[in-house]
Formats: sequence, C-alpha cells, structure tokens
Amino acid sequence: MLALFVREVRLGVRAGGGALTGVLFFLAVIATVPFAIGPDLNLLARIGPAILWIGALLASLLGLDRLFQADREDGSLDLIILSTDRFSLVLAVITKCLAHWVTGVLPLVIAAPLLGVLLNMTPAGIGATTLTLLVGTPAITFIGAAGAAVAVALPRGGVLISVLILPLVIPVLIFGVSASYGAVAEPDPFLPPFLMLTALTLFLAVVGPVAAALSLRWASD
Repeated sequence: MLALFVREVRLGVRAGGGALTGVLFFLAVIATVPFAIGPDLNLLARIGPAILWIGALLASLLGLDRLFQADREDGSLDLIILSTDRFSLVLAVITKCLAHWVTGVLPLVIAAPLLGVLLNMTPAGIGATTLTLLVGTPAITFIGAAGAAVAVALPRGGVLISVLILPLVIPVLIFGVSASYGAVAEPDPFLPPFLMLTALTLFLAVVGPVAAALSLRWASD
C-alpha cells in the first residue's frame, strides 16, 4: 500500500499540474463572486465560508475522472483487480483516494486562508473554514471514488461523475458551512455540525471505497 501511495502521488504531481489547475479554478470562483454581489465587504465576510466551501467542492471534482482512468488505459487497473481479493482491492482504492486527496485537494485547503483574506473574513472564520475543509474534503474524494469507478469505462465519464456525486456531497457541504458559521456567528454552535462532518467523513471513508471496489470488480467481470 505504501508503494502504491508513493506511485500515485508521483503520478498526481506529474500529470498535467492537477494541483495547480484546481487552485487556479478555486481562485477563479472566489474572484468572480465579488463581481456578482458587489463590493460589500460585510456581505462578503458573512458569506465567505459558503463561497470557500462551494469553490473547494467544485475544484475537488475536477480530477476525479483521472482516479482510475489512467490505470485503465495502461492496463494496470486490470492487474490490480486480478491480483487482489476484495479486501485488498478496497485497501488499494483507499490508498488511491488518499494519494488523490494529497495531490489534488490538500493544496485547496492550504490556499483557503489566503482566499479567505480576499473575502474580508475574520481570523476565526478563516481558521474554522480551513479546519472544516481539512476534515470534510476527504469525504468528497471517498464518495467520488465510487462515482469514478462507475464511470471509468464510459466515454466522457467526467461529466457523469459530477452528476452522480453532487447530490451525495450536499450533507458534507451543509455541515461544513454550518460549522464555519458557528465559529463566528453567535449563538450558532460550532462543535455539533463539526462532529457531524467528521462522522460523515468516517462513514464515507468506509462506504465509498467499498462501493468503488465492487463497481471496479463488476466492470472487470
């Protein structure tokens, strides 16, 4: 699993600047919002957590179509499926998800504080939003793996992945934004929605890779 993780990280870094593309898309979304709502700094500060979460969610979906597609094209995906049992295949999917998150999504979390400053957010709001992104974005990757496994054999599967995944990640978005607001808006609580967000990530860390492994095995059959 460690060798697979290192391999996936190296491929993720080399493959077309995926991290840079995601960060630039994230920046484009954040920079576009003030043009739509006007130069109201107080309004930007209030809706800043929601803007950051929506931008990070959309940017996280960009590279999901490459999660299994490159392995399918060079034949390594078939080798992984044939050389592993069901449990080992689930572990392989988890490893690929973690590598994808490190190379493609973690840079978005790192960029979030700077973009929060551009939205005139308070330090508490920036810190809370960054923390919720750090905890919540892995859930998007794990459930996205299931969508990527379903669409891996289909032409133009990237669009299908977005259609399949967006409704499933709405709870993650809701609890992430609620926790971020709770850190700066009294008397909204921070801890209950943050714990729900953590529980969702742990739940999808199990369900997503299992569903992805089953989809990959069925597709190979």
